[in-house]
Amino acid sequence: MRTVPIKARVLALASLLPMAASAGYFQWEAVELPASSGAACGDGSPYRFFVNKTPFSTKTVVVFEGGGACWDQNTCAGKGEGPLGLSILSASNPNGVPADYMTNVFNILNGGLSGLALGGLITPFSMRVHPLQSVQTQSWNIVYAPYCTGDVHTGNKVTAYGDADPTKPRVQYHRGSVNGYAMAQWLGKNFKQPAQLLVTGFSAGGAGATANYSWLRLAMNPKKSAMLADSGPLFNVNRNDSPEVSPSVHLHNKIRNVWGLDGSEGLVTKLLTMYPNAGTADNLGSLSTGLAKIFPQDRFNFSTLQRDGIYSAFSYTSFYPEIAAAESGVPRDTLLNQKWVPEVQKWVNTMKPYANVGFYVPYQRDLLKSHTLTTLTFSGTAIKEANISSLKVVVDNLIDGTGTPIRAYETQKNEQNTKTPGTIDSLLQPIYKLLGL
Repeated sequence: MRTVPIKARVLALASLLPMAASAGYFQWEAVELPASSGAACGDGSPYRFFVNKTPFSTKTVVVFEGGGACWDQNTCAGKGEGPLGLSILSASNPNGVPADYMTNVFNILNGGLSGLALGGLITPFSMRVHPLQSVQTQSWNIVYAPYCTGDVHTGNKVTAYGDADPTKPRVQYHRGSVNGYAMAQWLGKNFKQPAQLLVTGFSAGGAGATANYSWLRLAMNPKKSAMLADSGPLFNVNRNDSPEVSPSVHLHNKIRNVWGLDGSEGLVTKLLTMYPNAGTADNLGSLSTGLAKIFPQDRFNFSTLQRDGIYSAFSYTSFYPEIAAAESGVPRDTLLNQKWVPEVQKWVNTMKPYANVGFYVPYQRDLLKSHTLTTLTFSGTAIKEANISSLKVVVDNLIDGTGTPIRAYETQKNEQNTKTPGTIDSLLQPIYKLLGL
């Protein structure tokens, strides 16, 4: 399906905005989940998500925000070892999500890595008229789920971290999956049976989209549904694998404990109770392909970049001393990539038996150290050998449901320019150094 050109959509929206705004449309509305639901941000404050409604469609896109993860005191508090006391390897929004999160760009000053939404600019899926990228969901109802729990939207455990200062422990409410479930119940009551549903997310939100898809799918009961998980892979890792076989095994076994993933009330336990054949608690990644079995009529796409230098840093840096000790930049990135690429390849292979699952894995783009394909723009995400000009082709294929799901893994090692001003990545190089990347 072709999207309406940006200029035409701007003019159309401008003529309708005064009337629609007075009725509560085309503006961000905060929804605060009650404490009785168990929902909370990492600091124990209320969890809020945001809706931007349209009167012209029941179609709905749900966007899970990315932004780090944590399993120790400082990173859960948003602190790092960089010159500014920050680190990209920490949880975002450590001080919660204010009611003006989607409208006040100064929320980036709310401590740690905060305010990532940037008024919706962070991804083309979260803005009505995006200056860098059009996508057909911009005319749909938009739901934005901020990230403030440090558990990639998957946890259900309150953990006290005192490793940095035992006298002042950080009590972290890893309530990501509780938030996702409670949000799904609200949407099921207020956005019943949409004509179409797309669940998506970037980075930690990609994992969150995967983990919470079932709740949303069941509560909203859409006529047609799909999922796009961008750069938040849940790798195929068995609990007892060796690090040589599955380098992410240390990470998986750490988070299954501190985030409560397979505890009595954990996400994994609940999913497998509902769907015993979806996977196994001994392999968290098995639940990704398990969605294809639970919802065989739906479409799924999992995307990442082969040179991702940020998700790989979360996966390995704190578990491999030789990586943590390496100089930031090329030396460390090389060590990370040596572990990352084999796991990406194994992950892709697990998807191939399922006809309703696609994957899209370009080599590299010059934005955020090749982390995410949907942040700001889809530019720089082509796989030329497959005749695919960008991720937009994949998104349209996924939403329209025509033909077979796209499967493409780039074998030619091309670094692609995002064609953003600057480019943005060159402007971010000093920031990377401050954040230890």
